[in-house]
Amino acid sequence: MKQYMFLLILIICSILMAGQELKVISPPEAPRPIGPYSHALMKNNILFVSGQIAIDPQTGAADTLTIEAEVHRVMKNIHAILKEAGLDWSSIMKTTIFTTDLNNFNIINTIYSSYLKEPYPARETVQVAALPKKMHVEISVTAIK
Repeated sequence: MKQYMFLLILIICSILMAGQELKVISPPEAPRPIGPYSHALMKNNILFVSGQIAIDPQTGAADTLTIEAEVHRVMKNIHAILKEAGLDWSSIMKTTIFTTDLNNFNIINTIYSSYLKEPYPARETVQVAALPKKMHVEISVTAIK
């Protein structure tokens, strides 16, 4: 009986998921992707945002004068994508922060938390050897509508 219930649930979930279109989210207020990827994809009211780095969408230049400026630019780029998808900061369920220097952890946290409210999204922060365009921070998010 349990096997049949599991199979029935699996079939129902497949039907529900198959009915939703994949939507590409690509706002003009966010910088153009620097590779073969989308800003974000939405399916079944779940938004998957690619890692954002501190590129100014108006100039295409890196905004890395300070770590503070860099994190603010990343958060602004994420906000543009959320807005285009009809979402806001409270929609974020999960974030991943990549940094080239965990010594900046407190600075990143202070700025990150100024954009979000409790309950904060689930998150991990990891140090990496390098990021694209010699950036110091990259953040990706998953949000739900």
